[in-house]
Amino acid sequence: MSLIELRNIEKSFGDFKVIRGVDLDVDKGEVISIIGQSGSGKTTLLRCINGLETINAGSIKVSGVELSREPKQLRALRLEVGMIFQQFNLFPHLTAGENVALAQIVVLGRPKMEAHEIAKRNLARVGLLEKLDKYPHQLSGGQQQRVAIARALAMSPKALLCDEITSALDPELVGEVLAVVRSLASEGMTLMMVTHEMEFARRICDRVVYMRNGIVHEIGTSSEIFETPQTPELKQFLSAMKH
Repeated sequence: MSLIELRNIEKSFGDFKVIRGVDLDVDKGEVISIIGQSGSGKTTLLRCINGLETINAGSIKVSGVELSREPKQLRALRLEVGMIFQQFNLFPHLTAGENVALAQIVVLGRPKMEAHEIAKRNLARVGLLEKLDKYPHQLSGGQQQRVAIARALAMSPKALLCDEITSALDPELVGEVLAVVRSLASEGMTLMMVTHEMEFARRICDRVVYMRNGIVHEIGTSSEIFETPQTPELKQFLSAMKH
């Protein structure tokens, strides 16, 4: 059984259909990149999986349990499927350690001391233990994004959804965040990533999904997608990304 199952997903905003009949299975430990032009439905698809957007048709299952609109079940889903956004969304008045501990205390009901120990462990995982007591304004953009990753990891999710997590960063800071993602992939974390980092997708991902106009236009292994694209649209997209 796949960890995440999408069947005939449709999502509209008003009269505009953003997702049009997407089917996708994601296995435990699989690393998948979702690529495509802006407006092709990539981010909306991740937000549907996490329950941040309500689908109009189709079904989403995580660990065999179908996603419903019931608030309690949505909260349970978000514990299983963490999401990391373009913007870091850290609380400016809390230290890195406090930012990572807060949701554990509020959402999971973990005791404060345990939450802070887990915060330390996960900051160490992203190479930031020495920044435990620093505030967001004392950190670079790359470091803030790594704190956001540590915060998601501290909730012990079964999968992480990453939405353009390097797009708000200066180019010299992108590598440090991608290095963390690479280490998570090597640990066996299930990852779905919307990304414009083509070389990273080629090297790290098991499969690549090319979305166009709200559908899965092509899907295959990273070598199939990047070395032998099957459609003119994907060839054109990859060519444009090189320039």
